[in-house]
Amino acid sequence: MTPLTLDALADAYARGTAPADIIAQVYARIREVNDPGIFITLRDEADALAEAKALGAHDPDKPLWGVPFAVKDNIDVAGLPTTAACPAWEYQPEQDAFAVARLREAGAIVIGKTNLDQFATGLVGVRSPYGVPKNALDPLIVPGGSSSGSGVAVAQGMVSFALGTDTAGSGRVPAALNNIVGLKPTLGSWSASGSVPACRSVETISVLALTVADAHAVFRVGAVYDAADCYAKPVQTRALTAAPTALRVGVPDAASLRCFGDSVQEASFAASLALLEAAGHSIVPMDFTPFYDVADMLYNGAWVAERHSVIDELLATNPDAVLPVTRQIISKANTLSATDAFRGFYRLKELARAVEAPLSGVDLLCVPSIPTFYSVADLQADPVTPNANLGTYTNFVNLLDMSALAVPVPPRSDGRPGSVTLLGQAGDDALLAEMALGLESAGNRSLGATGWARP
Repeated sequence: MTPLTLDALADAYARGTAPADIIAQVYARIREVNDPGIFITLRDEADALAEAKALGAHDPDKPLWGVPFAVKDNIDVAGLPTTAACPAWEYQPEQDAFAVARLREAGAIVIGKTNLDQFATGLVGVRSPYGVPKNALDPLIVPGGSSSGSGVAVAQGMVSFALGTDTAGSGRVPAALNNIVGLKPTLGSWSASGSVPACRSVETISVLALTVADAHAVFRVGAVYDAADCYAKPVQTRALTAAPTALRVGVPDAASLRCFGDSVQEASFAASLALLEAAGHSIVPMDFTPFYDVADMLYNGAWVAERHSVIDELLATNPDAVLPVTRQIISKANTLSATDAFRGFYRLKELARAVEAPLSGVDLLCVPSIPTFYSVADLQADPVTPNANLGTYTNFVNLLDMSALAVPVPPRSDGRPGSVTLLGQAGDDALLAEMALGLESAGNRSLGATGWARP
């Protein structure tokens, strides 16, 4: 079987492998894994094979020629329903989302629409009426959300990459929990046209991939300015070069590091920082309290009302169509006023100013991607607190307009996957990828024949 990394596929195609053979391999892998929770809608295999055959001779001008990918089911794909994990919301899009269209123009082939926490509200991946995708490494652990199906599909070697979305960490938490790469682009660099918003003002489509290089390559293809998206902005992208040296890396200091009693996670993070130091970078401990204060605002203020604005009519006319936990979270908006919203905006500005000074003393940040692990049973006992905890190092990122990249690092001492997230200013996407390459190589992951990233 051919691994599904972009380099491996390019080599296979150069040797004469046909894209249809790769697509057949993809569907065989989907049947082998046999997890009905991963895809909400799986494209008919014959249709995907026909598209692969229609590619014709290899086109070097199409950087994703013959590359299979999946799309989170809050992003439109023409001919496949969009549900946002809510059957009552289902509609049939007539055209691809702007980002999907760019990827298909580059030669990529859609395999299906993946499961998610309903209306992209959650970091756990268990809030869906379409079932729960099994974590690719340990089915007892949550798969992570909201881009649960996308993360598992990549980690299980079903596709080369998948699209997620990311408001609170939905493109990074599933990556950490499934030992893959999660790229949260600079806000506005990817168009949101053709996607169901969660918090339109502070969200983006994200990329989940097997390697850092693959994630960045896909990012460059998708980062096309869309004048029809009022939140879009032109962002310059570039190819990766040599890893930078002697950078100052801000990290949570000992007093503000939050791992909720998980000493193994603390040790894993410390080991990752040692790798950065060994590469010649300086570690700068800093008080992360202001960042946590920003994170707390995402589900306790104006941005909950922004989520409510998307589905307010559905909640008013058919509230039972929304899962109880999702309804509970979004309905907090009913307790908020316009005055509360403006107070929230002011508070965010104050906190953003408070982090300016510490950020000015570093080149980027490094944080644990997740503070600890939670099981499916944990979420059955308490559907809210573990979810909130998983957002410790992710919820503040989009509110502060930062770029982010979650990357696998060496496994923890208990065998669970290690992951850290590099955070930079808007536009630092390439810098983060260059930094992540060294960490990724230290992770010693084996990408087997399926492409599954194993610890």
